Amino acid sequence: MRKEFEMTQADLDAIFDAIKPVPYIIIGGYAPPSQQARANDAWQALGARMGFDGMSVRPSAKGDRFFTAEAMTPNVDMGQLPSGSDAA
Repeated sequence: MRKEFEMTQADLDAIFDAIKPVPYIIIGGYAPPSQQARANDAWQALGARMGFDGMSVRPSAKGDRFFTAEAMTPNVDMGQLPSGSDAA
């Protein structure tokens, strides 16, 4: 289900830092990650921390720190109750 989220200014700064171009020299035939790959990684990390799918983010009209994304649901095994629980 799509849900609205608000990130902190520090989170927004981290996203902006991830998309900054960086100079590089290809050594050994390996290029560093692209700006897009770094941005995707930053959104995935934020999503893991805040509980959304980092690849489903869409902007919100509320401002730079607001966005919508598909909320992740925790993996819950409904067949077992946590220890110490009373089944009524």
